[in-house]
Amino acid sequence: MRARCLVVSLASPWRRQSLAVCAMLGLALGVVHSPRARADGTFTLTSANLRAGGTVSNAQVFDQNDCKGANHSPQLTWHDAPAGTRGFAVTMFDEDAPGRGWWHWAVAGIPPTTQSLPENASSSGFLKKLGAVEARNDFDTDGYGGPCPPPGKPHRYIITVYALNAADLRLAQGRPALMFDHEIRTAAIGSARLVVDYGR
Repeated sequence: MRARCLVVSLASPWRRQSLAVCAMLGLALGVVHSPRARADGTFTLTSANLRAGGTVSNAQVFDQNDCKGANHSPQLTWHDAPAGTRGFAVTMFDEDAPGRGWWHWAVAGIPPTTQSLPENASSSGFLKKLGAVEARNDFDTDGYGGPCPPPGKPHRYIITVYALNAADLRLAQGRPALMFDHEIRTAAIGSARLVVDYGR
């Protein structure tokens, strides 16, 4: 609601009094243009396994070929999702991989009441119990596939949690991660991310 005060002409002796009454009315109704009484929290993502700007531990590294990690998806916790959130999705993307980058993980259908995922949620069955679905990553496997870049300069891995305005994106288990990304971004009303490094 917006309050409007009609102030009479500049020559009116009532102008000063009218302005004072208008200001008090605006304060009473909470419509004066001033900072909100309580600022909304910032949508944030943290992890017990990963630190922003830090290096991925062996527990989260891929477990095939030259990479000998445990391939556990990281523990994730998020706070202060936007109002109107009806579900969450999580992705992990290597923006430094050649070409269009490399999808390591995409999961959708996380209920709005969920605010964290335990370590190894992907292969432990935790996500399935939530009713969530996981994409086929660029290793050509369903679910999480940890970092395994070629030897050389470390790569950056972007882990993002999305707040969604829809509970069901009509995505099926095993669909390509790129398809998940498109549908997730279409329904996103907010996001928080964590960027980490890994090299060999």
